[in-house]
Amino acid sequence: MLIIGIDPGISGSISFLDDGKIIEVIEMPTMAEGKKNKKQVNGSQIYNEILRMVKKFGKDDIRVVIEQVSAMPGQGVTSMFNFGQSFGILKGICSAMQLPMYFVRPSKWKKYFNLINSEKDASRTRAIEIFPYFSSQLSKKKDSNKADAILIASFYYETYKIED
Repeated sequence: MLIIGIDPGISGSISFLDDGKIIEVIEMPTMAEGKKNKKQVNGSQIYNEILRMVKKFGKDDIRVVIEQVSAMPGQGVTSMFNFGQSFGILKGICSAMQLPMYFVRPSKWKKYFNLINSEKDASRTRAIEIFPYFSSQLSKKKDSNKADAILIASFYYETYKIED
């Protein structure tokens, strides 16, 4: 079974796990948005990346797990709107592709991996511990978003594989 783990947002990532093993992780595809070097998620490229995997694995053997995001205290209105827009684009793409979607709150998957009240970079360390063969692709601090996507998919694999 292919599990697609998604850390939504402009700086998020998408991971692809086949039977619990990482086969690929990509940074969230983005494109320019108007002026001022602003970015937005590139829905067309996200679709193409997921479609490439659907062609390999077939629709019946795929689960998409998206981090269930919500507004955070202190976050600006514009950034929250953009975050929600990215989340909606991801849901829309997966709905249009008729892929089964599951949503997991950050508190749930982080508790499972013992990451509650830890630094953002702790997820990268945890992912390297669980998947040492992938450590070279998680070597930079900015790779914590890739680690989040990996752990989101891994959480689903480890907690729901019995039910599927």
